[in-house]
Amino acid sequence: MDRCDECDFEYRLDDATDAGSAIVDGASDIAKLLVRSQHDVRNRPNSETWSPLEYACHVRDVLLVQRERAFLARRVECPHIETMGPNERVDYDGYSDQDPADVARQLVDSAFLFGRALERLSSTDWDRTMVYNYPTRSERSLRWLAMHTLHEVRHHALDISRQVV
Repeated sequence: MDRCDECDFEYRLDDATDAGSAIVDGASDIAKLLVRSQHDVRNRPNSETWSPLEYACHVRDVLLVQRERAFLARRVECPHIETMGPNERVDYDGYSDQDPADVARQLVDSAFLFGRALERLSSTDWDRTMVYNYPTRSERSLRWLAMHTLHEVRHHALDISRQVV
């Protein structure tokens, strides 16, 4: 995947070193949408689409999982990454029952933690790889992981803003 047709995000791997700050900014934007919305952020527009709160919980969890994946790729030579089970987490963690203000705070904190992990990568670390399961199972660099995570943040910010704005 080089570009997302839905949100126009382009995976520019040369920009990966700037992804951390962009992720923090994007997560902060999602947090603001979540707590300032006049809409009930727990409501799904339909049974197939997550609510804004569920999307925000998903982004929070993505950031935490991606941080651990980055650490793993620094410790282990080309580890195989398992899916985080995004659809199962909605139920397992009770996304729709969580407090939006708590999720907003956790989202900002998780973005900061992931951004910090990216800041600490050396020039050679950026090229360390893992076998990643999305969109197809293939070897990916930490540069790609950073850009893919930024894509997740921006894409889901769009998903949320469509519902609350």
